[in-house]
Parts: sequence; C-alpha cells; structure tokens
Amino acid sequence: MTIINNSKTDPNKILPMKYLWAREHYKNGVANNWTPEEISMQQDIEQWKSNSLTKDEKRLVLWNLGFFSTAESLTANNIVLAVYNNVTNPESRQYLLRQAFEEAIHTDTFIYCCDSLGLNPEEIFNMYKGIPSIKAKDDFVINLTESIFDPNFKTDSTEKIQKFIHDLIGYYVIMEGIFFYAGFAMILALKRQNKMVGIGEQFEYIMRDESIHLAFGCDLINTIKTENPEIWTKEFQDELVGLIKKAVELEKNYAFDACPNGLLGINAEQFADYVEYITDRRLERIDLPKLFETKNPFPWMSQSTDLTKEKNFFETRVTEYQTAGSLKWD
Repeated sequence: MTIINNSKTDPNKILPMKYLWAREHYKNGVANNWTPEEISMQQDIEQWKSNSLTKDEKRLVLWNLGFFSTAESLTANNIVLAVYNNVTNPESRQYLLRQAFEEAIHTDTFIYCCDSLGLNPEEIFNMYKGIPSIKAKDDFVINLTESIFDPNFKTDSTEKIQKFIHDLIGYYVIMEGIFFYAGFAMILALKRQNKMVGIGEQFEYIMRDESIHLAFGCDLINTIKTENPEIWTKEFQDELVGLIKKAVELEKNYAFDACPNGLLGINAEQFADYVEYITDRRLERIDLPKLFETKNPFPWMSQSTDLTKEKNFFETRVTEYQTAGSLKWD
C-alpha cells in the first residue's frame, strides 16, 4: 500500500496505520480547535469606528481580509476536489477532512470580521478581481494546478504524479507556506501595537492551523517522492524552484502594494525579507536548495505559531494547552 494509487472508494480502514505522521498532524489540528466567535471584537470595532487607525492601517486590514477570504476558499476547493481524490491512504484522508473543516472555520472568520466591522462583504470577497497583486497570486496558483481538477485525472504515470506534486506545492508550499505569511506578519505587526487585536488573535489561530497544514503538505510531498523516486529528476526540481522564485516575486509585489508607506518602523522591505526567509525554510523542507540566505527580520513571528498557549476567553488571560504543549512549528 502506498499513499496514492489505491482504491478511492474502499471503506476508510484507518487501522493499522502506516503513516503515523498523518495521524500526529490530525491530533495537533484537533488540539488547536477554535472558532472565531470565541474572540472578542469589541476593541477592534471601537478602533475601526474612531480615529485610532490611520488610512494606511485600515487599507492594510482590508487588503488582507480581501486576499485571505479568497485564498482560503481556493484552498478548500483544492482539498475537497483534488487532493482528497488522489491521496488514497486512510489516515491521510482523515487529516484532509480535518483540514477541510479548518478552511471552513477560516472562511467563517472573515465573515465574522466583516459583520463585526460593518464592512461590505461584496467588496471584501471580490478584492481579488480588482487588486492586481492579489489577482496575480490567485491566478498563479490556479494556473499551476488547473490540470488535476479534471475529474478523469489519475496519478498513473510519472508525468501525472509530477502534475500532482505541482498541485501540492502550489497550495501547501506556495499558497499556504509563502503567500499567507507576509499577510500574517502585517496583521500581527498591528496587533503588537495594540491595534485590531481581535483580528490579530484570529490570524494567530489561523497561522497555527496553517503551520500544521504546511507540515502535513510537506510530509505528503516527501512521501510521494520517496515512493516514486523516478519523478524527482533534476529538470523537475529546477522547474519547481523556478515556480517558487516566481511566487516570491508575486508576494513581494503584494507586500509593497499592501504596505507602501510602512507602519511604525515596519516597512515593505522587511516584509519582503521575511518572505525570502520563510521561502528558504519551505525549500529545505522538501529537499530543494535555499535561494536567499536572508535573516529573519521578525523573530517575534515564531511566537504566534507556538501552540503552548490558548486564550481563556472569560478571563482574557493566557492558559496552557493540555495536549499540545511541546509543539514547535516553522
């Protein structure tokens, strides 16, 4: 039995398990369970309606809500319509069901933010059509993964397994592992200034989910490579590195568009450096060479993916997780 190319419709015989890492990611996802309504938006509402935020800060919030609202739904579609169909291992499918639920929670988060702040949902959810740097990122991933949405697609040849790897890298490494992270840094930079703390806390929870998504996706890619070594040619590796280079340029363009004037000592150049830094880590994770050797300009970002904390929403203080206290993520 391998992780792909088994029966797609057999009962989900999850025991005995072969890929224990998939089970571990599932359990970690459950340990981070949350819903947006648990997080108070009162301070955010007051700041949004007052003069507490600059025009640039409001614009940055709107742009990130606009990008993420579309990107999360694209990722959910990919899991349900493409990845689940081709990853036939039961414990891996169990995790994918968990991830699909989390993508629904993330989409619900942006609905909750729009409702709380009195935003026009049509404007937010259609930003990908009107803002070129957002549209370019979405179009890039869609074009990269288009072929495997064919209902007749099968991973029954070297070329088609490579196409499937394209899809996995497109969504797990590029969309969730690179495109999301400048946006995370922007919102969490605001939170560090005690601005839009409710949205910032929700983004922290989303980023913790995404860290697990990324870890699962990289383990999935590496397992397919190990079980199908003929796909991992020098030409294919060079092609993937080229795609990731292009993704970095698109994310840098977005960083400069979304934050053209900087925010209290944090500027677009630093966001671009952060993109280079996390891209090297993504490349290493799937055994590709680093490109940038850039230092991390935001060491505080690692705190936001530390699962040792959860919020006590009645006392607004920090308490410890019971089951995930030792986890550390990239």
